[in-house]
Amino acid sequence: MKSLKNLNKNKFNKIATHPVQSWEWGEFRKKWGNEVIRFSFGQITLHKIPFTSYKVAVFSKGPKPTLTMLRELKDYAVKNNVIFVKLEPNVVKNKRDIKLLKDFGAVHGKTLFTPSTFWIDLTKSEEELLKSFHPKTRYNIRLAQKKGVLVKEDSSQDAFEKYWELMEETTKRQGFYAHTKRYHQLMWQKLSQAGIAHLLTATYKKEIIAAWILFVWKDFLYYPYGASSEKHKNAMASNLMMWEAIRYGKKLGLKKFDLWGKEEGKGFTKFKKGYNPQVVEFIGTWDLPTSWLYIPYTIAEKARWFFLRLRARQL
Repeated sequence: MKSLKNLNKNKFNKIATHPVQSWEWGEFRKKWGNEVIRFSFGQITLHKIPFTSYKVAVFSKGPKPTLTMLRELKDYAVKNNVIFVKLEPNVVKNKRDIKLLKDFGAVHGKTLFTPSTFWIDLTKSEEELLKSFHPKTRYNIRLAQKKGVLVKEDSSQDAFEKYWELMEETTKRQGFYAHTKRYHQLMWQKLSQAGIAHLLTATYKKEIIAAWILFVWKDFLYYPYGASSEKHKNAMASNLMMWEAIRYGKKLGLKKFDLWGKEEGKGFTKFKKGYNPQVVEFIGTWDLPTSWLYIPYTIAEKARWFFLRLRARQL
């Protein structure tokens, strides 16, 4: 592993291709309990396998893979009891990079980030954007405005507490697995202080009924976390929230709005489609095995996630 003595926070953030590759995200993950290893090309998080001395490395949203990068990652993994490195490059799908990964021994792995996402072009005028939306989406935006829904940025602790309350309600209602409150608190503290994370709230009849956390990184706005109440759902707060998030990104002079994933068959994917976004395909998720334990580990993980999903549905 090359020496990183001269790689300080500012220099590191210049090469970071995504918020989860930022120095601040790495510091958040350290507080959460992960070991974070920084290379000249990005950072990985290490995840201990319970009751063993072995680990898994995750390299989320890193740069374009190179032979030098893969060799350095593999060398580190072999020397440090890492049974495989999970790579999800922040790179649009192309045959050359996929061939490089395959030739180096990487195989398709279980996804953390979805292999495709939606982008909205923030360089277009508000008029152009509105015109491109689905008619029902435009109607719902105007309905929320007519009903008096108010969207604003509110980064107070009270707003965060309301966000978490709504997140708990949303996860129970939709039956999906989510990180704990402590995880979200640590993330919010580190990234909001750095000006990366921003909280938008939608208020109706003096009550916050939707809250979103947005990330700002370089020329991009990202939508990683959102929650809403079933109460007053006919006020269409989420529709107005998305529109105001778009306007927020435009005011900041950003170029793209990444809606953080596209999963066919999910209701929220249908919601996102109403804003006429561009579909973007990435090169996907790749596991680089560095130990014979890779296969038994993947079998155990499939069983673990099966029971987690089962538990989420029962809550």
